[in-house]
Amino acid sequence: MRRLDKAALEAEQREQRRLAKRKPFSLTRTDLPTAVSLRLLIISEGVNTEVSYFRQFEQPTIRLKAVGTGFNTLSLVRRAEQIRAEEAAKGRHYDQVWCVFDRDDFPAQDFNEAVRLAEQLFGPGWVAYSNQAFEYWLLLHFLDHQGGAMHRRQYDARLNECLQPFGVRYDGQDSKLIDSDFFDLLLSIDPKTDKPRIRQAIERAERLYKQYDHSSPATEESSTTVFRLVEVILGERVR
Repeated sequence: MRRLDKAALEAEQREQRRLAKRKPFSLTRTDLPTAVSLRLLIISEGVNTEVSYFRQFEQPTIRLKAVGTGFNTLSLVRRAEQIRAEEAAKGRHYDQVWCVFDRDDFPAQDFNEAVRLAEQLFGPGWVAYSNQAFEYWLLLHFLDHQGGAMHRRQYDARLNECLQPFGVRYDGQDSKLIDSDFFDLLLSIDPKTDKPRIRQAIERAERLYKQYDHSSPATEESSTTVFRLVEVILGERVR
C-alpha cells in the first residue's frame, strides 16, 4: 500500500475536509409552508447518540422532541406509550411517535415483539430499529455493507476509519455524542459518487431492507429501518 510522508498526508486530509464541506445536503423543505407542518416525538433507547443526532434535524417547519430513556425493546415501547400520554396531558400532541432501539444481545423474541407492539400502538412502519445497533445506520453513510454479520463492537473502529480523513471522531465508548461536525459530514457530498451521503445511506438501507421478509427482524442482520424515519423528516415519505 502506498505510504505518504507527513506533509503529503496532511495535504490529503485538508483536501478531504474541503470536499466534505462541498455542496452540503440541504435540510430545507422548500415544498412546505413556513408554519410548523410536522410534529414528531422520537423515543430512543440511547440517551446520547440518537438524541444528539435527531435533534439536529429540527427546522422551522418541524417540531421534533427526542427523548432518550435508557430502556430497551419492550420496556422502551411501553415507556414511549407513557411519554405520549404525559405529553398529551400537557397539551402537546404529535403527528407521529417513533421508537428507536437496537437488537444488541437482547432475546430475539423480545426484539420482535417490540417491533410488533410499536407498530400496533403508533402506526405501521413507525419504528426505527437497528440490527445490531444504531451506529450501523451511521456506517451506511460511508460503507455499503449489504448484509452479513458485523458485530457492533466493530462499529466504532470502522466509523472512525471513515471519519479520520476529515478530522472528525466518534467517541463510541464514552460520550457517544454526534457533534455538529459529524452531523454536517453525514449531510455532505461524497466526492467518490457526487451524491449526498445521507441519500446513499437511505438507498443502501432500503435495498438491504428489501432482501428480508421481516417475519423475524431479530435475525435480519445487518439491517436498519432508521432510513424510514429520516425520510419522514426530510419530507420524502408519505405520513
